[in-house]
Amino acid sequence: MAKYLAQIILVGAQVVGRAFMRALRQEFAASQAAANARGRAERPQSAAASRIIGISLQEAQQILNVSSLNPEEIQKNYDHLFKVNDKSVGGSFYLQSKVVRAKERLDEELRIQAKGDKEKGRKAET
Repeated sequence: MAKYLAQIILVGAQVVGRAFMRALRQEFAASQAAANARGRAERPQSAAASRIIGISLQEAQQILNVSSLNPEEIQKNYDHLFKVNDKSVGGSFYLQSKVVRAKERLDEELRIQAKGDKEKGRKAET
């Protein structure tokens, strides 16, 4: 009787283990496919910047309420949102840090674009 019980437990554990591994592989494949799709949507340097800073370009534009990468507009909106969310005037440190991260991400994108423009200029000269 104990022998059969042990066999049932062993077989049950194997079935559950296989199902868990199959689900884990499917989840890993789905996350890889999503990461690849995000990577194709952005330029490689831009995608790397999104991973490092932890915020996408679209999200940063949405936070600072800018539609284009205009440095003056970005700075104006950043200054306003940073002041409004200052803790001394009853603002939120969390929102203020989101504004700072969004500004960092947009600054990085501007730097990447400027670097790309320089490289295009060099290629046009040769």
